[in-house]
Formats: sequence, structure tokens, C-alpha cells
Amino acid sequence: MAKTSEKYELMYIINPNLSEEETAAIVEKFKALVEQHGTLEEMEEMGKRKLAYEINYISEGYYVLVKFTSGPEFPAELDRVLGITDGVMRSLITLRAE
Repeated sequence: MAKTSEKYELMYIINPNLSEEETAAIVEKFKALVEQHGTLEEMEEMGKRKLAYEINYISEGYYVLVKFTSGPEFPAELDRVLGITDGVMRSLITLRAE
């Protein structure tokens, strides 16, 4: 039997030089996107943290962790939107173990 939904974890890093409003808008955008296409289970804004290595001369980022359940086709679309969103420096979507 094919699984209709999987559990995923998304971690993304927002440019720390954005204003609070710009940061909040990005967080809200992805929260809404996940809720439209799946079930948001948990979302944690971890705030500014030092990056493991500099990205474009920036040494820290605003980290957001999202745990969600969705159909297997959604993460690719989510990844595409993250990739074209100004202000998102890095993102990673992983399948969570049951």
C-alpha cells in the first residue's frame, strides 16, 4: 500500500541583516505554505546563531525549524520556493524517522 503522507523536517536559515518585519514575513510565508499542503506539527524559531561557515561573508543566520507531514510531492515544491525566496540563505528538508 502506498503511503499518502510522510513526516518531514525543514531547517532554513534567513539572512540576519533583514529587518524583524522582513524576517517575520518569510517565516509566515513558509508556515502558510506548509499549512496549505500538509500538516504543521511543530515550528521553532531558534533565532540568530553562528553559522558553521560563512555564507557570502555572513557569519550568522536566523534559524527556523519546521516539522510537518505532507504528501511526497510537496517537499520538492517547498524546496523550489525556498530556493527562489530572497533572504533565505540555506534550507534543508529531511525525511524524519517514524
